[in-house]
Amino acid sequence: MSRWIIGFMLVFTSLAFAQELEVKMLAQGSALIDINGKQRMLRTGNTSPEGVTLVSADSQRAIVEVKGERQTLVLNRRISTRFNKASSAEVRIASARGGHHITSGRINGHPVEFMVDTGATTVALNYLEAERLGIDFLAGQEVQVSTANGKAKGFLVSLERVAVGNIELTQVEAIVSTSRSPEIILLGNSYLSRLNMAVEEGVLVLKARQ
Repeated sequence: MSRWIIGFMLVFTSLAFAQELEVKMLAQGSALIDINGKQRMLRTGNTSPEGVTLVSADSQRAIVEVKGERQTLVLNRRISTRFNKASSAEVRIASARGGHHITSGRINGHPVEFMVDTGATTVALNYLEAERLGIDFLAGQEVQVSTANGKAKGFLVSLERVAVGNIELTQVEAIVSTSRSPEIILLGNSYLSRLNMAVEEGVLVLKARQ
C-alpha cells in the first residue's frame, strides 16, 4: 500500500481566473487534490474538469499544471502565483528538505527540474541532460568546471529559452559538464541575476523585471 502524505495548500490567482488547490494526500504517481472545494483523485497525466493537470507526484512533492503554468508543491507550504499585469509575473518556490529550493521549469520548451543555486555563475547541467534536451554543447566554448568529483571538462553554451513558471528569459548562458554532475540542473545567476529575488519565510520569490 502506498504511503500517503497529508497537508499542503496552493493558491493560483490572476486577473482572469483564480484556482484554490489543497493537496490532501500524496503517493507515487497520484494525488488527492481539493480544487475549489471539490476533491479530485488525479494520477500522473490526468486533468481535472477544472483544468488542473497532475504532471508528477511522489511522497514528497507534486507538480501540477494550471493554465499552462507548472508549480512544484512541497508539503506544508502555501504558495501563490500571481499575474498582476500581462507583463508582470511572480513565482514562489518553497524550500524542500535540506533547505534547497527545487522547482519545475523548461529549457527550450522541454520540461526539467531545477535546483536554485545562487552560488552558480550560470545554469549548469550534465551532458546526459544536455543530450536529452537536444543541446549541441560540443559546439560551445570549452571550459574547465569543478564538480563534486573534482575537475571536469565543460562547454559554455547559450540556451534559447529558460523558464520557471511564467517567467521566461532568452539567451541564457549555461555550462554543460562532461561528467554526471550536477545530478539536478542548477538554476544559476545567468538566469537569476535578470530577476528580482527575495526570501519570505523560507519561500523564494522570483519576480520578472518591468
